[in-house]
Amino acid sequence: MVGRAYLGIDVGSVSTNLVVTDEEAKVLATVYLPTQGQPIAAMQQGLRDLSSLLSNGVTIHGVAATGSGRMLAQALVGADIVKNEITAHATATLRAVPDVRTIIEIGGQDSKLIVLNHRVVTDFAMNTVCAAGTGSFLDRQASRLGIPISDLGQLALQAKKPTRIAGRCAVFAESDMIHKQQVGHSLADIVAGLCEAMVRNYLNNVGKGKMIVSPVVFQGGVAANVGMRKAFEESLMLPVIVPPYYHVMGALGACFLAEEVLGRTNFRGFEVADACCRTSASPCSGCGHACEVVSFSMDGRTVAHWGDRCGKFSSSPKDSIRKCAG
Repeated sequence: MVGRAYLGIDVGSVSTNLVVTDEEAKVLATVYLPTQGQPIAAMQQGLRDLSSLLSNGVTIHGVAATGSGRMLAQALVGADIVKNEITAHATATLRAVPDVRTIIEIGGQDSKLIVLNHRVVTDFAMNTVCAAGTGSFLDRQASRLGIPISDLGQLALQAKKPTRIAGRCAVFAESDMIHKQQVGHSLADIVAGLCEAMVRNYLNNVGKGKMIVSPVVFQGGVAANVGMRKAFEESLMLPVIVPPYYHVMGALGACFLAEEVLGRTNFRGFEVADACCRTSASPCSGCGHACEVVSFSMDGRTVAHWGDRCGKFSSSPKDSIRKCAG
């Protein structure tokens, strides 16, 4: 059966996520892949995976991109809509929890706090200094302790007396954990203490000066850690909701934003998964800023530019595709 569908892509520094929804906002397929410093390769693999998961009758009628690599995603797949992560996460969360007031999002390299009032984003904050409160730090500690990251949260729930861990800095936190191991604290107590330290770090930095009001929704890859969820609930003294698609909320929000596409989509098709893609950078002489302009080419033809403030390249018509030099 032929059906209209929407594609959302969230390209982050740690993971690249793709989601497809139908006209009734039902999730048809999700793909969660590590970016591994190669966002183009990750997106192309994600498109291959989606193509194999979707039935032949599904047709994409709108595409939206978000995340730090959203411009690259737009160039590769022909996204119709490009939005920042705050908008995408808020859009998805409002569908899952319509009366949400606070969104806690912790990913691999960054974390966010989004405050909403009457379904409108009124404030937000992001971490800018330290990785101590992010998923990459949890992954590192799980590896150092010899514990699968998927088991870290359950181990934290077994703690009898969580150990106080210094959490304001990733280096100090790791040193403190090693010291607590050497003096005989149990792994469960140390891991629970680590979760509490990460929550303190988040609330003291990202959440500083923000009023956290219920309902509170916790999402991002770290939301899979039940120890972190418990630590947030105990610190905030509020229930914390983890939505079903917590790990791909950015891409899911992009899907919902893609529903706004009217007319014909710019989607290039799943065939771009096999295209030969290349990026290059050069200084722009359009004004005194000397911006670095990024050029993106597919199969030897330049299809997009971005990075210039003057618009000399990025505002050029899409049909003026030039042969890629070299």
